[in-house]
Order: sequence, then structure tokens, then C-alpha cells
Amino acid sequence: MLLKISHVTEYTYTSPVNYALQRLRLRPHSGRMQKVMQWQSQVEGANVEASYTDQFGNFVELVSITGRPDKIRIVASGTVETFDTSGISGPHSAYMPLWLYERETQLTKPGKALREFTRSLEKASTLDMLHAAKTALHEKMKFEPGQTTSLTTAEEAFTAGHGVCQDHSHAFIAVARLLGCPARYVSGYLHMEGSGEQVASHAWAEAHVDGLGWVGFDPANDKSPDENYVQVAYGFDYSDASPVSGISWGAANENLSVSITVEQ
Repeated sequence: MLLKISHVTEYTYTSPVNYALQRLRLRPHSGRMQKVMQWQSQVEGANVEASYTDQFGNFVELVSITGRPDKIRIVASGTVETFDTSGISGPHSAYMPLWLYERETQLTKPGKALREFTRSLEKASTLDMLHAAKTALHEKMKFEPGQTTSLTTAEEAFTAGHGVCQDHSHAFIAVARLLGCPARYVSGYLHMEGSGEQVASHAWAEAHVDGLGWVGFDPANDKSPDENYVQVAYGFDYSDASPVSGISWGAANENLSVSITVEQ
């Protein structure tokens, strides 16, 4: 499938900002599930200071403001050819050693509820248990935007019984690690027929399974990633793979708007 993607991020400020530094993780990479045909990024109100590949294998750009702007506009767009591999990304290849993906983070640390949930899964092969966890989390956690934040933990969202794709992914990662599997967070794009403009990118999780490598699971939609998914960034959790993050100094209040289109 050939997907055309446009991702526009705008920061507007009530008064000019003295200083800001943003970290962009917006460029997809070619791999088993996708081939980047063309990609470009444009930044208005800021300069690209450096670019590099981080420890997770993500392409990162650092941008800083120029002058004292009241708006920063970031546009990432391009074309990606995707393939249905039954959610299998393949062998681990980034700088980060595989065993580090077994460790807990503040956002994915399981509590009593997630530990009991994991113990309740019917004993089967690792892959079957991961698929069962994906479906069970989808059923137990309603998709409800606005009920959680970027700082909500997996345990908090699971206990509350609702969240967004970030929360579903964190909960799945916690369960996968309890099952002894290295697991990672994936941010990217999802093509949804007839959805039009989207206001956020998508997120899912991958677990490393012996004999298969990294395998994707999307508990928010109870699906295995297929040709409708585009991978952009990986990490231990959301904080490592968020599309745009950074800091700013000044007395101004900041407003963020995001517009995403993913079309054939």
C-alpha cells in the first residue's frame, strides 16, 4: 500500500518566546514492514541545529527558535510504501541491547492490578499469550480521549479502565515484560479509511519473540499491525518515542495544535 502522510504541528505563544529547543522524531525509516519513498521536514520560526540517530535507531532533529517568534510551525510529509508482514518487524538491530527492553520504566511499571491480570492469562505459547493479552486489554480499557495525560502510568490507566493508544501500549508493554519478553513502544501513523484529518499520531507496542524477532500488537484496536501502519520511532515508553518534545523559556502561555492526514 502506498500512503501519503502529512503531519503539521504548530506551537503558538501568547507573547514572543525567549528560547525554545524541540526534539523531532518525525521521519519514518525503511525496514521489513515499510519503504520510505520520499520524506521532507520544514520548520518555520526555528532552525534545525543538528540531526542524529539515537540509541533506539530513531532519526532525531534538534531545532531551536530564531529571534523571538510567537509561533513555531513544523511540517513533516512524504510517501511510504507499506507491507503486510503479520505484524513481524524482524530481528533486533538498534544500538540498544535487547535485554534493556525487559526493564521497567516509570510509565510502564506494573502494580498489583497488572500483575494479577498477567497471572490470569491462560497458559499457552508466548505468542498466544501476547495475543490474548492484546485482546483482553482492549476489552478492559475503553478508548476515551481526555481521561489521561502523557504522565499517566500503565497501572493507573488499567485500573481506571480507560485511556488512549499510549495507555493501551504502556499496559501491554508492562504485561509483555512480566511474561519475560523484551518490549518496546512504537509511535507512528495509522491509515483509517474515511477518517480524514486526525489530531494525533498513533501508538502500539512490539514484543520480542524467540524465532520471530519484534512482533507488533495494537491493543487499542485489537489488531496486529498491517499495511495500514507506518512505524516512526521506538523506545522503552512514550517519553522516548514522542513525535515532538522540548522545552521553552519565557512568560508566554503555549498552545499546541496537531493536524495529520494519512491517505492512499
